Amino acid sequence: MAISEGGLLTNEIRCKVWPKLLNVSTDELPPAPGEMLRENSKDFQQVLLDVRRSLRRFPPGMPDEQREELQEQLINIILQVLQRNPQLHYYQGYHDIVVTFLLVIEHRLATALVEKLSTHHLRDFMDPTMDSTKHILNYLMPIIDQVNPELHDFLQRAEVGTIFALSWLITWFGHVLSDFRHVVRLYDFFLACHPLMPIYFAAVIVLYREQEVLDCECDMASVHHLLSQIPQDLPYESLISQAGDLFVQFPPSELAREAAEQQMERIAASTFKDFELASCQEQPDTILRQRFRNDVRHDEHSRSILSRPRSSRFMKLAVMGLTVALGAAALAVVKSALDWAPKFELQIFP
Repeated sequence: MAISEGGLLTNEIRCKVWPKLLNVSTDELPPAPGEMLRENSKDFQQVLLDVRRSLRRFPPGMPDEQREELQEQLINIILQVLQRNPQLHYYQGYHDIVVTFLLVIEHRLATALVEKLSTHHLRDFMDPTMDSTKHILNYLMPIIDQVNPELHDFLQRAEVGTIFALSWLITWFGHVLSDFRHVVRLYDFFLACHPLMPIYFAAVIVLYREQEVLDCECDMASVHHLLSQIPQDLPYESLISQAGDLFVQFPPSELAREAAEQQMERIAASTFKDFELASCQEQPDTILRQRFRNDVRHDEHSRSILSRPRSSRFMKLAVMGLTVALGAAALAVVKSALDWAPKFELQIFP
């Protein structure tokens, strides 16, 4: 459901499903923060400044008293996660992710989900340096090159780099999208997928804007300005489907040589196996990947990756094939996977 059209639809469903996707038990929540949490935190002042600047992330018309209470909870969640995981380092933009969870789920459960997310999907962004983050950004151009070499060559000539996508990546687009519905829709998708999925989604946005880019002056300033201004009326469902297709056809392992100057073992994207195993179900992923390959092998138009029409079921299978951390909640949506997950479906949707 998280990866199919429309996503999880309501926050009520997200409260049930997001913990399942992250393998978080709702019966074992972190304790309430201690009285000295803020005084003992070296990050408190920076977190405070960032949270104060986050007013636009709260729904318009929300009473000041309610917003201020949520901002206090936001500060506590961030500091508590950092306190419990001293290997993690705060970065500006982290609060954009945390506030998304807080606006959907009550603060104690949100703390547990953010902690799991921070030690897995977001782990590379929370290193002492930006080396791992830069490495992940380096996947962007190889993905574009696989689909549209002309656009890739134009971007290379313009020497635009990938910094325009930095805020997209490290906030899961929460900082750049104004409509909260679109933000949580993307979070549904990203939570059910591999940690590198946001960079694939960034790539399909650039590919979608191909003509705008090619019509631009071929220089760094012009192209960077264009791409850094992300449109708010993107066809999100179509782009999600395309990102899923690209992940299946061009998985990170095939792009690593082009993207990496550092060893792949050092980043969470390659050590994701531990988290994948925690999700218990691996067999359906293998089968769906094989089905996707068989479909593509017999498709006369397989070279037209982004323009080929697909049935709803084929689209689901393609996207399902990419989810190395599927979780049974997502599996339950696909009829062919019910052999592995019928009880889980009933548990989530009684």
